[in-house]
Amino acid sequence: MTSGGTMQGLCLLGWAVLLGLAGACPEACDCGEKYGFQIADCAYRDLKAVPQGFPGNVTTLSLSANRLPGLPRGAFAEVPLLQSLWLAHNEIRTVAAGALAVLGQLKSLDLSHNLISDFAWSDLHNLSALQLLKMDSNELTFIPRDAFRSLRALRSLQLNHNRLHTVAEGTFAPLTALSHLQINDNPFDCTCGIVWLKTWALATAVSIPEQDSVACTSPHVLKGTPLSRLPPLPCSAPSVQLTYQPSQDGAELRPGFVLALHCDAEGQPAPRLRWHIQTPGGTVEIASPNVGADGRPLPGAPAARGRPRFQAFANGSLLIPDFGKPEEGTYSCLAANELGSAESSVNVALATPGEGGEDALGRRFRGRVAEGRGCYTVDNEVQPSGPEDSVVIIYLSRGGSPEAAVVAGRAPGQRLPGLLLLGHSLLLLFLASL
Repeated sequence: MTSGGTMQGLCLLGWAVLLGLAGACPEACDCGEKYGFQIADCAYRDLKAVPQGFPGNVTTLSLSANRLPGLPRGAFAEVPLLQSLWLAHNEIRTVAAGALAVLGQLKSLDLSHNLISDFAWSDLHNLSALQLLKMDSNELTFIPRDAFRSLRALRSLQLNHNRLHTVAEGTFAPLTALSHLQINDNPFDCTCGIVWLKTWALATAVSIPEQDSVACTSPHVLKGTPLSRLPPLPCSAPSVQLTYQPSQDGAELRPGFVLALHCDAEGQPAPRLRWHIQTPGGTVEIASPNVGADGRPLPGAPAARGRPRFQAFANGSLLIPDFGKPEEGTYSCLAANELGSAESSVNVALATPGEGGEDALGRRFRGRVAEGRGCYTVDNEVQPSGPEDSVVIIYLSRGGSPEAAVVAGRAPGQRLPGLLLLGHSLLLLFLASL
């Protein structure tokens, strides 16, 4: 066959393939063109899985009113040009990651009237062309704050008749084109975390129908109260302050130096506490508490031999029973509630005799006393209140019991058994017994 004949044969084969693709359609569906759209109608077919074999140019796919139990990864890989996908009235419980991510041209998505509780929210990040999203009448309990971050073209969002207890502040902020939002008939927990939604709903130009049904289910005293008429709640974001205590009541401590920090956190609702500790050996994260009042690990805490290295108590105290070089580092207390978070940190270092730290510290504090600022000491609890000016010094006797004193009052040449410094300068030093 001549080269011209070969080319002609290849062209004919190519056209045959294209015509075959255009005419392909799963047996259970009807495919055709209508109003310039390539439509695949698979509704009301008692389907239990997404059919395969669609034409690649399908732009509208209806799978409504079937018995689909879920949408697996790659379910719509054959139809990347879809602009409309209808999946209402199925039995879908799970939408797996990657099931929808390929539909970058999708404008309308209807997942309403299913049983969805597990949804791949990250797939929405690829659907930047989406204008209509219907997820009403499902079992959704949670929406990530960044779920809608890419949906700047979205005009209508329906989340009504789900099981949402709250919505994170800022969830709807990326939806700059939104004009219609339905969130009614969800069991909202009307605590401090939902107050922002009331404020936003009253101020936004977005249409929110059935506002009397956007109501509280809990707490009991507010049950049935529309969010728009929610009374003022005593809410405040967390604040944190670290304090030092020489001992921890109720803990059975072995003889030796014990470093104790106390995280005083305020806020409404009561903040959750977490300790972040950066030591030479690595980072330690502790959700407080991890021990009971007796210092023993709580049930369910990570298994450890004997007493935990770091003991976080329910009252906000953190004990390091045998403080030494391996425990040097940065100790941070983090408090979080529904309204935000706060953090406070101190740096902890151990200075041993011969490092010169004692004399340097003494000269520094005597100089500050001469300036009229000086040092401050207390018997049990110290709270730094100003940068560099509030410095606490505690001397430890050879037996390990703390005895408070002022370093500026030390007689010339007097030797110190030990020294502990805590200040807002974020430096903590302990001089080992001499």
